[in-house]
Amino acid sequence: MTAVPSQKLLAIPGPIPLSPSVQQSLALAPLSHVSPEFVKIFQESLHMTREVVKADASSTAFILAGSGTFGWDQVGANLIEAGDRALVLRTGYFGDGFKECLETYGAQVDVIKSALGGAVPLNEIEKALKQAQTISSKKAYKMVTITHVDTSTGVLSDARAIAACVRRLSPNTLVVLDAVCSVASEDVQMDAWGLDVVLTASQKGLGAPPGLSILVASQRTISAFENGIKRGVKSGSFYSSWQKWLPIMRAYDQNKPAYFGTPAVNLVRAYHASLLEITKGSVSLSTRLSLHIASSDLIKRTGERLGMKQVATEPAGRAHGMTALYVPEIPGVPLTAADVLACVGKRNVVMAGGLVAEVKDKYIRIGHMGWSVVGNEGSDVRTVVRVLEESVLEAIALAKKRASAVVSARL
Repeated sequence: MTAVPSQKLLAIPGPIPLSPSVQQSLALAPLSHVSPEFVKIFQESLHMTREVVKADASSTAFILAGSGTFGWDQVGANLIEAGDRALVLRTGYFGDGFKECLETYGAQVDVIKSALGGAVPLNEIEKALKQAQTISSKKAYKMVTITHVDTSTGVLSDARAIAACVRRLSPNTLVVLDAVCSVASEDVQMDAWGLDVVLTASQKGLGAPPGLSILVASQRTISAFENGIKRGVKSGSFYSSWQKWLPIMRAYDQNKPAYFGTPAVNLVRAYHASLLEITKGSVSLSTRLSLHIASSDLIKRTGERLGMKQVATEPAGRAHGMTALYVPEIPGVPLTAADVLACVGKRNVVMAGGLVAEVKDKYIRIGHMGWSVVGNEGSDVRTVVRVLEESVLEAIALAKKRASAVVSARL
């Protein structure tokens, strides 16, 4: 048998380390997807998913095999009709992806792009909504999309304020929150904030393995979809179609088996184990969020002490489940993200490089969410802090040595 290499600590913005109970659930033998045991697990997972995003029972939860990107596809395939207008609020790389997805389904997409590291100003959103309404009520936006935390920049958008703005100026517009990198590490209040769709994935704050696309749709959203069906509008996709999946989710929600495609039973079981920890464990959801804030503050202060500026420029607009840090700028000493990450890797920790093309070699991204924060009394976070300090200092020393060698060679 091949020896299993020692596990490195994942300190990336997903996937994240799993709790022991989640790992144990994942290792169990598969269940039949129509067995009473699995049906109960699925039902409870749907209910607890709504609980985490603070949505009531009138909403519909979807748990489907796929990544967070599949949530975009569900939105495009089921809520966009050719010619619909959509407004995408872009705070990084992932806003571009959502735009491309909606355009694939025929949407006319406008984008408001923030400055690098900043959030989209509320007055620009107001201006776009008013202009759309002024032209014609028929030209109003079908939806506005918000990336709650853009994983490429660590920018946290004020979803509550944006949703309130949309509700006030364009009440028929759907508010879609891409919460892939925020659910269970940031406060999300679907009903209270007036969100119509919250889409996320299993591998980040929700603390399960990658592979599940998780989406909650308000009753208003489902009504909009069903009204389209009555008018003869068909979903633009086969596998993403809510015509296929709505009956399945509603059946499981009522503790009844149903079939369109086989659920990822082992992943759902692991997700269920994590949801039990989040909603019914010894650490309440509110305490969990407070721990994320404290861990985030510690890592960000450490980076700043090392001369690393944050990519997210506004203090109130910085994520609590991840941090994006520029490598230190030292005159005459060329230092790149790869230099720092190489030193991190030697210490059995994995951090991530940049995603924003124009600065991707100048910054690193650190994930600190889920079990990394709430498990083992925060030992993972302490390890990340220590490794970050050691690695940056080592990378600087090596870069200085290289720079000195280059100068010597020229003499």
